[in-house]
Amino acid sequence: MQYPAFFDQIEPLVLRDPLAELLGAFADGVMQIHYLDVVRLAGHSCPTVAGAYLMARKGMKVLYGSDMPVRGEIAVEMQQPIGEGVTGVIANVLSFITGATDKGGFHGLAGQFDRRNLLSFDKDNPAPVTLIRKDTGQRVSLVYDASFIPADPLMGALFPKVLTGKASADEAKRFGVLWQGRVEAILCDFADDPRLVVLQAEY
Repeated sequence: MQYPAFFDQIEPLVLRDPLAELLGAFADGVMQIHYLDVVRLAGHSCPTVAGAYLMARKGMKVLYGSDMPVRGEIAVEMQQPIGEGVTGVIANVLSFITGATDKGGFHGLAGQFDRRNLLSFDKDNPAPVTLIRKDTGQRVSLVYDASFIPADPLMGALFPKVLTGKASADEAKRFGVLWQGRVEAILCDFADDPRLVVLQAEY
């Protein structure tokens, strides 16, 4: 399987999943989630998928500090309805990372490890994404905005040709390289830029 080399340069997210520990999936329940994993989940790599990954990283850092985040103990609230814009894409990535699901998730074992109803939509929150620690109730709301990171101007000319099937093989390949070039800039060059993921509220 071939993919852009920068995928492997992105720091993985490290969490502890008590359910995985109980069932022997990972030693001590410690698991790493790589950017490549969320690309597999989403089926593509784009600024939105990258932004969801970065929001999870920053949000969990705020909630847990130097402690390891606990998968299955983080609720996710989305400000917009599930079908609005890229809300569903972001929610899928956050669900994968945190273990939070809606009513279709894991029911738990003997009253523990229930992952249902930890993911919700259309919430009256101050920002598009809010993460909540179940054990403490601490909340952090986040805004992601990559608009200040420019795309290569050639993408604008190539995009309609690619979508309509009128691009040559070289043009289609070039478009993909340019597309991933912007994603790489987001994840590698600007990941720690305070403008990219803004802490809207902590309470």
